[in-house]
Amino acid sequence: MNSNISRPRSTGRVTLADVATAAGVSPITVSRALRGERAVDIALVTRVQAAVNKLGYVPDPAARALASRHSSHVAVLIPLLSNALFVDLLEAAQRTLRKAGYQTLMAVTHYDMSEEEHLLREQLLHRPAGLLVTGLERSEATRQLIAQSGVPCVHLMEAGGKPGIYSVGFSQFDASTEMTRHLLQKNRKRIAFAAAQLDPRTMQRLDGYRSEMRKAGLYDQRLEWLNPAPSSIALGGQMFEQIISQQPPVDGIFFCNDDLAQGALLAALRLKIKVPQKVAIAGFNDLTGSDHMLPPLTTVRTPRGEIGTAAAGMLIKLMKKESVMPPDVDVGYELVVRGST
Repeated sequence: MNSNISRPRSTGRVTLADVATAAGVSPITVSRALRGERAVDIALVTRVQAAVNKLGYVPDPAARALASRHSSHVAVLIPLLSNALFVDLLEAAQRTLRKAGYQTLMAVTHYDMSEEEHLLREQLLHRPAGLLVTGLERSEATRQLIAQSGVPCVHLMEAGGKPGIYSVGFSQFDASTEMTRHLLQKNRKRIAFAAAQLDPRTMQRLDGYRSEMRKAGLYDQRLEWLNPAPSSIALGGQMFEQIISQQPPVDGIFFCNDDLAQGALLAALRLKIKVPQKVAIAGFNDLTGSDHMLPPLTTVRTPRGEIGTAAAGMLIKLMKKESVMPPDVDVGYELVVRGST
C-alpha cells in the first residue's frame, strides 16, 4: 500500500477513492458495495469490506446526502432526556429507523418553543430525510419551517392533529378524565390536581381533570397545584406536604406525572399518613418503580415504546413517498389500578 492511501490528503481522512484503490475496484463499485446493492458480486463486496476495515474508512453522510440529494439521518426533537418517558420513546424509534438504514440526530428542546425553533433551523441545515417532533403545539415560525422545508414530519405523543399533520399518540385529555373519574368512583370528593413543568400535554391533562370535576359538581380552583419547576420525586414530596395541609382536607391527589406521585408516596410514608385510607394518590405514565411503591401506584400507562415504533414506521413510509393511512394514529392508553387508590 502506498503512503497516499495510508495517509490520504492533509486532513488524514480516508476517502472513497482510497478504498477503491486499495480494493482494486472503481469508486462507484465501492459505493454500490457499501449500499448493499445485490448487483455487486460477493467477492467484490468482500474485497471492499476488507479495504474499509484496513483503512478505517467511515462514510461521510453529508457528502453522501449532497451527492444523492438524499440524507440517511432523521432529526428527532424531544423535550428532555431526564424523563424516562422520552428515553423509552427515543429508543423504540431509533431501533425501527436503524433497521431501515437511517440514523437519528437528536436535539433537546427543554420545553422551550424558541429553543425548538433554533434547533430545528440547525437540523434543517443538515438536510435530514425526516423529522420526528414532540407534540402538536409549537410556535408559528416553527410550523412554517416544517411546512416550507418539504421534509416529512411525524408528531409524537398526541393524536387529533389538523388535516395534513401526521401524528402518533393518544388523547391526554381523555386519559386524564378517566383517571379523575376513577378517583370519583372511589368516593373521593376533594381531589387535588398537582402538576409540574406545565408543558402543553400537562395542561391537556389539567383540562381533562377540570372537565370531569365540573361534571361531578365538585370543581374547586383552590384544588389546583401548578408548579412550573421540572417534575421530580423531590418536588412531588414537597407538593404532597403542602397539599395535605390544605383545609378543608383533600381526600385524593392526581399527580400529572409518576415521579411526582412517587415522591408523594415516600413523603406519606415518612409522615405516617395512610394511603389510600386518608388520601388516595394517582399518577400518570407508569414510570419504572411505580409498581414497587408502598402501596403500588395507580397510574395511566402510556405506550411510549409503541408510539416510537409506530411513528418511526410512519415516517419511513413518508420518506419513501409511500401512502400513509390513516395520518393520525391513536394508540390509546391504559388505566392501571393499584393499591394507592
